[in-house]
Amino acid sequence: MEKFIVSARKYRPNNFLSLVGQDSIAVTLKNSIKRDQLAHAYLFCGPRGVGKTSTARIFAKTINCMNPGADLEPCGECESCLSFAQGRSYCIHELDAASNNSVDDIRLLTEKVMIPPQIGKYSVYIIDEVHMLSSAAFNAFLKTLEEPPAHAIFILATTEKHKILPTILSRCQTYDFNRISVEDIVKNISSIAKQEGVKIDLESLHVIAQKADGAMRDALTLFDQCVAFCGTEIEYASVIRNLNVLDHEYYFNIMESALCGNFAKSLLLFDEILSKGFNALYFITGLSSHLRNLLVCKDASTEKLLEMAPALAQRYKDQSAKMSVRYIYEALGHTVKCESDYRASSNQRLLVEFLLVKLAQVQQAQVAAAVAPQTAAPVQQAAPAASSGSPAAAPSMSTAAQVEVGQPEQAAAVEPAAAQQGEAKEAATATNVIAALGSKEPEVPAGEKIVKKPQGGISISSIIKKAQSVPKTQQQETVAGNELVTMEKLKEAWTKMAQTQSQYPRLATAIKQTEPILKEDGVTVVFKVGNSAQQSWIEKNSLPQLIGFLQKELNNGEVMIKVEVIEAAQQKKVPYTAYEKAEQMRKNYPQVVELTKDLDLDII
Repeated sequence: MEKFIVSARKYRPNNFLSLVGQDSIAVTLKNSIKRDQLAHAYLFCGPRGVGKTSTARIFAKTINCMNPGADLEPCGECESCLSFAQGRSYCIHELDAASNNSVDDIRLLTEKVMIPPQIGKYSVYIIDEVHMLSSAAFNAFLKTLEEPPAHAIFILATTEKHKILPTILSRCQTYDFNRISVEDIVKNISSIAKQEGVKIDLESLHVIAQKADGAMRDALTLFDQCVAFCGTEIEYASVIRNLNVLDHEYYFNIMESALCGNFAKSLLLFDEILSKGFNALYFITGLSSHLRNLLVCKDASTEKLLEMAPALAQRYKDQSAKMSVRYIYEALGHTVKCESDYRASSNQRLLVEFLLVKLAQVQQAQVAAAVAPQTAAPVQQAAPAASSGSPAAAPSMSTAAQVEVGQPEQAAAVEPAAAQQGEAKEAATATNVIAALGSKEPEVPAGEKIVKKPQGGISISSIIKKAQSVPKTQQQETVAGNELVTMEKLKEAWTKMAQTQSQYPRLATAIKQTEPILKEDGVTVVFKVGNSAQQSWIEKNSLPQLIGFLQKELNNGEVMIKVEVIEAAQQKKVPYTAYEKAEQMRKNYPQVVELTKDLDLDII
């Protein structure tokens, strides 16, 4: 029985053509060989499993090959290539710096460097995980690395470039290896599966590629694991069960439940996920990735960022079409915050369940916010003309507009004169509101009461009242009283007036901070403000309302308010710099000055 060799070793690249995902680096190294411009030191850095050591071996084999091909690929037949393939080459030396990181190990290496190669032109020294060398070993290696013999070439490989001394980096040509894309991993594993006689579907390939996180070695290891579990026919369901990957179906179902506002179903799905042994943090991370995929589907230019099977990508597009960008943005904000708060939470399950409830409420809140302006906004539609032969028809419309739903008794209490005063305006408003709500006001015979059953939601009368409400500046009532105005009554009324200005907080603050002044005539109140801009704004927007309020509170229809600007000389200067505050303290508190003299201190 032939000995089994794992795919990561069996299908390890042995030439530049078989190198996956590092095309630019392969072209650069081949061009340097073609032009005979080889550097004495190279640094290959990048994530694990992307081909750093494999590229170093291919490069070393190529520069020592006696009969390279037209495309500068090693022939594989000369003595140098054969000795390398059989592991007996004396031209290529590999050193694991993780276990040989002392000064003595580096000294042994520098002694070997002086020996010329037996076969080939160069002695290549590949030092893997070079960042594990100690500082003393790095310093012992500096001189040899800077000025090696003509036949010596060093190739350093590392996953942590930041740990290498700058003096080492400056002596090497640096090549940064990238993570291998999902597409490249899928193509390579698909080719290997055909060679091995394994049948695997496209979705399973994408799961393996995404789980590998850009490392081809990890992807091949996962492939071997799936083959051991499934045999020669690999299916998606078996792959996600073997690799402990949460099925995409859960995320799709949870988002569908959130869109419907059915948080109960989301909680049941989350409980099922936990019962299968998945970690809640893993679920949150996956949900954030799911929302990210939905977001990139909203724009045709970003759809290429979906690295998944075509059938699954189409499902993302279909679900994304049901959501707004604002909803996805808010949902992502909730998931990211939950992920950051997860480790600090004492009840982690409740934290995730609360997240699912919020996702279900976001859509409902956005729908309600979108519907409310459309319901409240009046539709510009002409009011139907009242028939001249039915004089009671218009008053009945006015009465219906002023009656709260479920309170028909108030209609009889409305006086005819009051109803006729705003008849035209009320009729138009009522018609607009009815049209906005999508209903039609039924015709009511004259003399009959309008009885409406209580219904949920927004009442027509409440909307009409809001539409009919006008600023108090236009509703100033005439006060017939003529009571004596005293400062005590004025201050009390002044405080109440400040409390009524919730619509204008700055005006309320100005009223509270200002002491009213009653002139000698007993009816003129002076309102002092800080500048002319405040004076102009109050006189234009709020003065009639303020006058009407004081007249009503003081029961005196002759009360008037005069807004004046405080003169510059009267304004109290407030210290705001450290120096001015210190001067103010010296003036107001002489004992502080004495204390600073006794203790030899300075206030500033």
